[in-house]
Amino acid sequence: MKFFHWAIIGIAAITEISCIRQDPLNAECDILEVSLPGNVLNRQPLIENDKVTLIVKNDVSLMNLAPAFKLTPGATIEPASGTSRSFLVPQVYTVTSEDRKWSKKYLVTVEKNNTISLNYNFDHVRIVNALGGASSYDVFYEIGPTGNETLEWASANKAFALTFQGSMPNTFPTYQGDDGVDGHCAVLVTRSTGSYGQRLGKPIASGNLFLGTFDMTEAISKPLEATHFGVPFNNIPSQFSGYYKYAPGETYCEPGADGKLVPVPGKTDSFSLYSVFFETEPGHEWLDGTNVLAADNPYIISTAEISDPQASEEWVEFSVPFVLRSGKSIDIQKLKDGKYSIAIVMGSSSDGERFCGAIGSTLKVDELSITCVADSEEN
Repeated sequence: MKFFHWAIIGIAAITEISCIRQDPLNAECDILEVSLPGNVLNRQPLIENDKVTLIVKNDVSLMNLAPAFKLTPGATIEPASGTSRSFLVPQVYTVTSEDRKWSKKYLVTVEKNNTISLNYNFDHVRIVNALGGASSYDVFYEIGPTGNETLEWASANKAFALTFQGSMPNTFPTYQGDDGVDGHCAVLVTRSTGSYGQRLGKPIASGNLFLGTFDMTEAISKPLEATHFGVPFNNIPSQFSGYYKYAPGETYCEPGADGKLVPVPGKTDSFSLYSVFFETEPGHEWLDGTNVLAADNPYIISTAEISDPQASEEWVEFSVPFVLRSGKSIDIQKLKDGKYSIAIVMGSSSDGERFCGAIGSTLKVDELSITCVADSEEN
């Protein structure tokens, strides 16, 4: 009996230790995957830190959709996954971690291929706080004729916040200026990334702004792949127009072996401002810094580039045509099916993706527009 008594105590002790050593409850509260019933999605869902964008086919009603969510282990979502809701306007979901200590709100938007704006005036920004409120930066968005938000511009401001070189919006590489052609404008400035960037061999940050998204998971290890250029587009673009000002910084530099800037005598900084129309397929739904203008990129259909960008203290009006790549044509059925995208890309240092440029180079952009072929059926 004594042996049985001690055996019971031993089992109880092992059980107690086992309970004590259980892994702690998960503190993450993220949306990992999203799906919709039926064959209604036209693109893979775009999941960002606090929002989700679903692109559906043009004939899909937004009145009654029931998105299903895959979450981090143990997390819960409210309203529950699979709940039917109207997405005529964006809907808010709250994800709560397994340990119930953390929660995050996601804005879930459902769009069709034909909702993108064609005119961009940079009059609207929201201020985003970073580093626990220690700094803040601008995020540009556009408003359509009905007053609804039609798209949000992407930039690398979020990554620049990690350098601790920015405090207020106008100290970041990309921010809203007050001296636009009509109202506000976008201002892009090449900035120093300080000692943090120097240690990584990335001593400057070119101001950039583009249609697409910025992937923070790739920002440090694969910065060229962090820029996901392009949004769905179901028109045939013919002309890219707008206004710009440009002042190159004083000294063009490139990163040295120790990460410090090394002046390049005789070289003057320049800017980037162009648009790319391209085809998509599963697994190839965006362009990035490695291939956005690559001559051998098979997905690019046409490009519109300023051929000879010049510095100017006054606003310069430009209008450049979309030029078809050799051997390329536009498939009208693919256009209707939402298989094409468009990117607009701008940067204060044209070699900024290689962390080359001049600190202080400043590009201002305003009143951009894309003109499209009036009747796509004719092409």
